[in-house]
Amino acid sequence: MLTSPCIVLDFETTGLSPQHGDRAIEIGAVVIENGIVVDSFQGLMNPGFAISSFIESYTGISNEMVASAPPCGEVMAQFADFIGDLPLVAHNATFDRRFLDAELAAIGRKRRAEMACSMLAARRVFPDAPNHRLGTLVRYCGLPTDGTFHRALADAQMAAHLWQAMIDEVSGRYRLRDVSFDLMCRLSRVPRARVPAFLARAAAGQG
Repeated sequence: MLTSPCIVLDFETTGLSPQHGDRAIEIGAVVIENGIVVDSFQGLMNPGFAISSFIESYTGISNEMVASAPPCGEVMAQFADFIGDLPLVAHNATFDRRFLDAELAAIGRKRRAEMACSMLAARRVFPDAPNHRLGTLVRYCGLPTDGTFHRALADAQMAAHLWQAMIDEVSGRYRLRDVSFDLMCRLSRVPRARVPAFLARAAAGQG
């Protein structure tokens, strides 16, 4: 099954909200096309102030590491060029969307593509998983991982494997020839009880 390319991304940040002054400290992303990672992007960035000890412990990103990193604006300009117009995916996309849009706005740029949420999609595709955190889903689906969590590129790679696993699951279970980005976005908004009917209609439309 051929699938169009999309970019799966992940941010590590100084906190939870750019509206309260938090900044990105690392971006990682992979381009997947036809189930294969064909390109990647990773960059540490200097937020311009000290990282808390909690964030250092949680991410493994230290103040020393970001002190020698380029400023957020420089990295985000490169990342904006990298993503172009390709559709985007993130796990718990509400969080990553806030930081992506805020960091792009700070350099006068704007996100041009829709962002899908792999966590919302996973709640529809894998409703029996113990929970829908990324690490839990990686273990539940038996996806490849080197055991690194809360670093941007590693998390983006795992989310990409999860996104492809969901496409494969939906395609196989409902005999869909084409599981498009748009279909996955719409699936993530369908009430859980209506998922089988929604996908059955999608399959009938491809018959």
